[in-house]
Amino acid sequence: MSAPDSPTATPEPPAPRERVSMFRSLRVRNYRLFFVGQVVSNIGTWMQRIAQDWLVLSLAGSSTAVGVTMALQFLPMLLFGLYGGVLVDRFPKRRLLFLTQTAMAVTGLALAALTLSHQVQVWHVYVAAFAVGMATVVDNPARQSFVSEMVGPDQLQNAVSLNSANFQSARLVGPAVAGVLITTVGTGWAFLYNGLSFIAPIAGLLLMRTRELHPTRRAPRKKGQLREGLRYVTGRPELLWPIVLVGFIGTFGFNFPVWLSAYADDVFHTGAGSYSLFNTLMAVGSVAGALLAARRGTARLRVLIAGALAFGLLEIVAALAPTYWIFALFMVPLGMFGLTVNVTTNTAIQMATDPVMRGRVMALYMMVFLGGTPLGAPIAGWVTDAYGPRIGFVAGGVVSTVAAVTVGLVLIRSGGMRLSVGWQGRQPRLRFVPKRPTTEKELVEA
Repeated sequence: MSAPDSPTATPEPPAPRERVSMFRSLRVRNYRLFFVGQVVSNIGTWMQRIAQDWLVLSLAGSSTAVGVTMALQFLPMLLFGLYGGVLVDRFPKRRLLFLTQTAMAVTGLALAALTLSHQVQVWHVYVAAFAVGMATVVDNPARQSFVSEMVGPDQLQNAVSLNSANFQSARLVGPAVAGVLITTVGTGWAFLYNGLSFIAPIAGLLLMRTRELHPTRRAPRKKGQLREGLRYVTGRPELLWPIVLVGFIGTFGFNFPVWLSAYADDVFHTGAGSYSLFNTLMAVGSVAGALLAARRGTARLRVLIAGALAFGLLEIVAALAPTYWIFALFMVPLGMFGLTVNVTTNTAIQMATDPVMRGRVMALYMMVFLGGTPLGAPIAGWVTDAYGPRIGFVAGGVVSTVAAVTVGLVLIRSGGMRLSVGWQGRQPRLRFVPKRPTTEKELVEA
């Protein structure tokens, strides 16, 4: 028998578990430049969004006009989004981003000049919104696809989540600053900051080291590339149905500029400051959701379905909130679950897509998610004007809830899965597991 202190009697210590850093993508220099540039630009983007919505509401006095502005900004994505994806797959994404960021800077500066000179009219805002939308047709799929070229596939989930955290963190600052500027010196200064803020991402693109990028093979120029992308998506349920889900949620559930401006103006009668506060609180939840997503190693479809269901139900409950502060506090979990839907879908689609098809697939995703706004925003504005903000908000939540349940059932069926209910310790646990395979005996008896 071995001695008690014999080396063979001593068990091997367990290997230390590698700690996953929430900000590991920022170790990559090119992504760090991109991230910092986006921090500055995203603050300006949120300032312009708030200023634009409030300016239109002030000039036209109608929630429908706010919905039309949103529709014009996202209409180009609906009409030309797939063609933008074809361009992204054909040309260097960094070069495309330089052009689109410059175009959006010019648009912001033009709108600032019109507003500060007191010449602005509603149709000017409509034209500016449409121009930004045209640049977005290429900018969105290029930005989404360029992330993988900066960090590589191993850190894609983390980088996508940090991008979302970046955008939503700017939402904490942008609406608050915009609210102060609107109430003190006017909306024109918010537009001016947004135009100048694009200097930061443009500089970041110019300072990147091309040798450290992970370029993907570009698609050759040929006929039928748009149809090829559509066939690729429709033949894969793990791509098709998440896109269908975010299409319904983006079209009918994300019309917050219409609803929140109406709640601030018509329900609580508190003005632009409350509209900014609602957006800021929603951003708090969105940042939390993005950081939680950054800690997850994979993007699971069950997280997407659960997040979408919670998002729809929260919209219904928030719409019926009896007081100002209860309604405001509901913005935090709404932001968290809305961001969970966005990040999970984005990452799952990118990870499941062939890199040579990624521009077209991401363009389709962005077209469905954002391009549905030209349909949903005017409808939401009309329902809000005709039946009141509460009915409009409830309707958006009902559509999102039904879409989450329906797509969840379709994914379970198409994946040959079933719902398993069990216990983990003292906690109930719901899982989707493969259906029990049919035995040879059952086949004979059938």
